Amino acid sequence: MLTAFDHVQLTAPPGTEDALRAYYTDVLGMTEVPKPPPLAARGGCWFQAGPVQLHLGIEADFRPARKAHPGLRVTGIEAYADRLESRGAKVVWDHDLPGHRRFYSEDPVGNLLEFLEPVSESEPVSEPESVSEPESEPAA
Repeated sequence: MLTAFDHVQLTAPPGTEDALRAYYTDVLGMTEVPKPPPLAARGGCWFQAGPVQLHLGIEADFRPARKAHPGLRVTGIEAYADRLESRGAKVVWDHDLPGHRRFYSEDPVGNLLEFLEPVSESEPVSEPESVSEPESEPAA
């Protein structure tokens, strides 16, 4: 029986670990988790926030995940979007998922990330001031 996700793995090109560390720790506010030595030799890096872990593995013929993506649940989504934008990350709001506020962003190597916060049925979904449409419509 499945009980939970242990982690989500994304990939990145060789030599991008410093940019990934800056984004996932400074922009998203995650903590880097040390990789076990046999896995650390392969490159890449792991990050955690609460029970959520993201692993970034190195792939020589890397192509960013443009449709496949992790959906990361947040609290205070508008403040979190402001945090990302103030640190230089692009935020694209999407209002198509009933019962949620959500936006998309990309990590420094182009992997798509979805951030969402459920809203109660009695709570109206507010429209942030700057709403832009995704360049290519991500599908959840």
